[in-house]
Amino acid sequence: MFPVFAYIRDYYRNAFNAFYFCLVLLMTGTLVWLNYAHGLETRYAAGRPGTAANFFGYYLLYFTPFALAFFLQPLFYKNCSYYRNAWFWMILLAAPAFFALRVNFNLHHSLIPSSLSTDERKFWIYCSNWVVRVFVVLIPVFILWLIKDRNQQPFYGSRRTPGIKTYLLLLLFMLPLVALASTQKDFLEMYPRAKVLDGLELSFKSGRYLLFELCYGFDFISIEFFFRGFLILSLWKICGEQVIVPMACFYCTIHFGKPLGEAISSFWGGLLLGIVSYNTKSVWGGLAVHLGIAWSMELGGWGGALLKNK
Repeated sequence: MFPVFAYIRDYYRNAFNAFYFCLVLLMTGTLVWLNYAHGLETRYAAGRPGTAANFFGYYLLYFTPFALAFFLQPLFYKNCSYYRNAWFWMILLAAPAFFALRVNFNLHHSLIPSSLSTDERKFWIYCSNWVVRVFVVLIPVFILWLIKDRNQQPFYGSRRTPGIKTYLLLLLFMLPLVALASTQKDFLEMYPRAKVLDGLELSFKSGRYLLFELCYGFDFISIEFFFRGFLILSLWKICGEQVIVPMACFYCTIHFGKPLGEAISSFWGGLLLGIVSYNTKSVWGGLAVHLGIAWSMELGGWGGALLKNK
């Protein structure tokens, strides 16, 4: 655990500003309140997946906190020279578009045979969504890396993780929190994600649950490589540690629609994993933690549902 403590200490010494941080928390908290009290995402972003309105709704949802967290920095930090860097503006504008495209992409649905039964087709749509959207978001990130950084660093976050023990301890620390969350009503309404298969008539159903969970886990590759890889490591030489908080704000908004506690904790988890990836230049350890938490939440959802039905 000591390397993580050292990374947090260095971040606090080098980049933490209490007034800025409080203002960012106020901004993020306001967005969370607007979402969970007034349906910010469902009323103004989500509509018909795949439409231009849906894309731009999500683009604004992601861009707003990401950009504001940067635009507030000149009020509190002396060195904000990154505003004069063209790559900063390109990534600031492009990153929310990449993720909004990921959320809305559904062209692969037409490739699933219409001759399948309705339930069979639903199953393959669920699984393919998790897998295809990994490539939808990472292909443009890879192209940008080829143009901008291939001679400067390995693909964002792909460097070997220096020791896995720290990450395993982080995961063990999170497990009791997952267990506690699994007793909450809003958690059980969302998890396990695989419960969408419960009402489907499918052959070899136990195997289908396993395949669904594997595809669900595969999706986290894009999450870690996008947020802790691309957003941190494409900008670390331009913005320094000041990139970490805007990334965490962006990361929080992709959890709108999840249980409230998960959305709130995602900001802090994103902040921690961002600090770690900034220092290690690797996302593999964070990916292991994220996968461990995700599959633990699935197990917690099944366990909580069993206890509730007793």
